[in-house]
Amino acid sequence: MGGNQPKMPRFNMSWIYLVIIAALAVIFFTDGGQTIGQSTVHNTSYSNFKAYVTKGYAKKIVVNKSESKIKLFVNSANIRDVFHQSQQQTGSDPCVETVYGSIDQVEQFLDQQRATGKFKGELTYEVESRNGFMNLLMSIAPLAIFIFLWFFLMGRFGGGSGGGMGIFNVGRSKAQMYEKGNDLGITFKDVAGQAGAKQEVQEIVEFLKNPKKYTDLGGKIPKGALLVGPPGTGKTLLAKAVAGEAGVPFFSMSGSDFVEMFVGVGASRVRDTFAKAKDKAPSIIFIDEIDAIGRARSKNPGFGGNDERENTLNALLTEMDGFGTNSGVIILAATNRVDMLDKALLRAGRFDRQIHVDLPDLTERKEIFNVHLKPIKVDESLDIDLLARQTPGFSGADIANVCNEAALIAARHDSQVVGKQDFLDAVDRIIGGLEKKTKVMTAKEKRAIALHEAGHATISWFCEHANPLVKVSIVPRGNALGAAWYMPEERQLTTKDQLLDEMCSLLGGRAAEELFTGHISTGAMNDLERSTKMAQSMIAYYGMSDVLPNICYYDNNEYTFTKPYSAETDRLIDAEVLKMINEQYARAKALLEEHKDGHNALAELLIAREVIFADDVEKIFGKRPWISRSQEIMESNQANQEEQNKLEDQSNPSTPTDSNTPTDLNTPTDLNNPTNLNNPTNPTDQK
Repeated sequence: MGGNQPKMPRFNMSWIYLVIIAALAVIFFTDGGQTIGQSTVHNTSYSNFKAYVTKGYAKKIVVNKSESKIKLFVNSANIRDVFHQSQQQTGSDPCVETVYGSIDQVEQFLDQQRATGKFKGELTYEVESRNGFMNLLMSIAPLAIFIFLWFFLMGRFGGGSGGGMGIFNVGRSKAQMYEKGNDLGITFKDVAGQAGAKQEVQEIVEFLKNPKKYTDLGGKIPKGALLVGPPGTGKTLLAKAVAGEAGVPFFSMSGSDFVEMFVGVGASRVRDTFAKAKDKAPSIIFIDEIDAIGRARSKNPGFGGNDERENTLNALLTEMDGFGTNSGVIILAATNRVDMLDKALLRAGRFDRQIHVDLPDLTERKEIFNVHLKPIKVDESLDIDLLARQTPGFSGADIANVCNEAALIAARHDSQVVGKQDFLDAVDRIIGGLEKKTKVMTAKEKRAIALHEAGHATISWFCEHANPLVKVSIVPRGNALGAAWYMPEERQLTTKDQLLDEMCSLLGGRAAEELFTGHISTGAMNDLERSTKMAQSMIAYYGMSDVLPNICYYDNNEYTFTKPYSAETDRLIDAEVLKMINEQYARAKALLEEHKDGHNALAELLIAREVIFADDVEKIFGKRPWISRSQEIMESNQANQEEQNKLEDQSNPSTPTDSNTPTDLNTPTDLNNPTNLNNPTNPTDQK
């Protein structure tokens, strides 16, 4: 029976507030209950007012000096003469209202009418200009506005954090704290690749788990570790994994959280962050994008200095390694602009270690693909090794984007699973942009683009050190009207011959235009830009010039506004750049003249099919001899490795043969191991 009873609404103090507000509104809007009933009030002119008084219609006159208004209450016998209605329709006490100009003239007029006997009624004055509610509203409005602004500023400057009056918490830390780092649910298993970086930070995790192991030997754990690397390589993820493995309190914040418009706030937040971390020691403080506050201090305070940012940096330097102690507090920070950081911040005792989180290599890219492909329904025949080879130079974030784009493309095609072609289309989409098949081109423009792209493909095919060709397309993508995709080889060092071959390949498009169309166009802008920068780097930075050999003019000081060489050297560099580019341009034209029949066939095939692959180029020009030699070297290395394994097995019969031992992918002779995919050649980038 009790279960069927209706639930009564819970009591809420808001009800009482609403009742009080409604009662006050009734009182104020009805002028305290002193109303004049439902009598009629008509507005009229001052002339009519004087006429009514002269005719003797006035029973009572009320003058409001503050509003300069007069009310004339009409005698009962004259109601129909004034309002043309009966007393039942106008009410018991109707009146007319008008505005006067001068109170002296009104009083003089009424005295005259009273002397002649026309006005015998009562004359009264009132000074009330508004009803009670308006009076109250006008009296409390300034105070209400002040209170509103006060609470708004408290919420704004307090960051909406609550906990007392926010405006006084402006110097409090904005760090997000996790009582236990493993609450994040991220460990080293969630970080694919980056074996070297994980090994570097593993010692920090071991110290936090078992500090006695190190302190007994007199060792000290590094106070700070700086994660350095390009965007999207997993620096923040690695820091979260460290906290998850260690299981200690974790304070996470961005460098911009210290920045505020008020002087001294950033330094106060730094001190508050470290005070909280010391209370929770052992703990980890992670500052993402530390270059927001750690940028090098200006040598000239009067030029570009920022006192508030520098004060914040000084406070950070003091907290990390000053007179105080930070026992049990480890600082992790991440940045992709380590060259901009202050030298005092990078010294030993603050950031003892710089951990480089680089772009993943072939093996690491495969591991990253395996992580991001888990939630995706992929075709069982999908070759992950192929995807890893097709995405050299991609960061972990780029690979995640490839997987997501592939899934979207498959869904767009109503596919049940994500296949190989979906991933290849996703890679093309990310590198070159969206296809624009609807862009209108004339037959002459299309042929010029095909000749241009065929020129790139022909030169790269016959240059030994040029990057292997993947495919050529004349389908517009992004800002480009055509593009050629290459598979750069993975190498740590680049020789002068390799750079010259790549430069010659870049200039092949412009050379083909001049040779086979008789004119040049603006489509080679991207090629010329890349080849010019390459030549400048070779001469000014790498010392690869005959006139200026073994000299490097590179200066990483961003505050230097003068060149580190004389005007004469500047002219020599310009002359050498022009000479190098012209030599490779002439070389490209010579190669195209030698293979003009194959180039023409390649261009015609491009016009017909719009997209061709390396196999199509091979049918026209034959196999590249350098690819064959590299394959022979690989086969020879494999044979040597197998022979060495047999000898080791014979000398060690107890050791079982591991037939699945992988070969070393970093062997210098492994020429099919790409490491960095440059942006696709964009020879027809119309600017």
